[in-house]
Amino acid sequence: MDFQLTQDQEDIRRGVRDLAASFSDEYWADHDQRTAFPTEFYDAFAKAGWLGIAIPAGYGGGGLGILEASLLVEEVAASGAGMNGCSTMHLTIFGLNTIVKHGSEEMRKEVLPGAIDGSLHVCFGVTEPDAGTDTTRISTIARPDGDSYVINGRKVWITKAGQSQKMVLIARTTPRSAVGKPTDGMSLFLVDLDSDAVTLRAIPKLGRNAVSSYEVLMDDFRVPRSALVGEEGKGFRYLLDGLNPERILLAHEALGIGRAALRRAVRYANERVVFDRPIGQNQGIAFPLAESATRLDAAELMARNAAWRYDNGLPCAKEANMAKWLCADAGFEAADRAVQTHGGMGYAREYHVERYFRESRLLRLAPVSQEMVLNYVSQHTLGLPRSY
Repeated sequence: MDFQLTQDQEDIRRGVRDLAASFSDEYWADHDQRTAFPTEFYDAFAKAGWLGIAIPAGYGGGGLGILEASLLVEEVAASGAGMNGCSTMHLTIFGLNTIVKHGSEEMRKEVLPGAIDGSLHVCFGVTEPDAGTDTTRISTIARPDGDSYVINGRKVWITKAGQSQKMVLIARTTPRSAVGKPTDGMSLFLVDLDSDAVTLRAIPKLGRNAVSSYEVLMDDFRVPRSALVGEEGKGFRYLLDGLNPERILLAHEALGIGRAALRRAVRYANERVVFDRPIGQNQGIAFPLAESATRLDAAELMARNAAWRYDNGLPCAKEANMAKWLCADAGFEAADRAVQTHGGMGYAREYHVERYFRESRLLRLAPVSQEMVLNYVSQHTLGLPRSY
């Protein structure tokens, strides 16, 4: 069993780390406070070719795997950019994976080159207010009408919808009551958002404010039949090609935020002197930070395992879910302890750990809650009765 990254993978980490370092914590704090999209950051990573790291080389991408993409977002998060930085680009990686695998050649040629060079933003429309994590309960309907589909429904928590020209959207084409399996009868579409039939509303939220989340309302939204991805009714299985990579990528983002928080906590613990000694000399400070370092390293092993399995075509749903659970907990714990280490100053924007805390908290909710991960493991790994 070889845990060593290849030279090329180390070069990716180094290249991303160097570029991300040119955007300071102050840059991210400012954009988060102003709810301003980090255009300069996004453009710099597009120009350097990082946005297409996992898109096939035939369309201008890097042709690399989810492991390499995970190293990319981990380094971005660890630079201090956190979720504000990663969320500008990770949708290009996992969201477009469904197009790479199931879209027509015409669709791939239309979308992938622009996504790679940064000129085309794409968002991912799955979550609905009344369905939550039970995607089979979505109520957005796509009704065939001549050479079009007419879509009506509402999506929520759609990251980057306001900056996006297109959305990968899942909708029901057959009612749930009319299919044998709840996961049947859903179809995937690649739609243009520039339509009077689409309304966007930004959602005020706790953190990751440089990249806004939106409610998307569709009222008699007419799209051409060519917007259908793959076959009608098979959208849910196509969606899975985006969901496992999403869990793996966000697991690595949680690791990166945890490491950024731990780095600042250690620096402060070495520099802050109370009672004539650095506070890091006290075991009450040192031991929690040492434990967080240990938990981050342990969680990293599962995240790397999940990425390796995905890239090698092996089943990885268990590992992807476990990695997300472990990394989200380890990252949040590290951020919480970083705030505690700073004491009252941990609550101040000046030291940035409050921002890491807010962003790491999100990863215990999204892309799937910790509780739903445990539901998955209970049922599919342990063979216990389904609880919901």
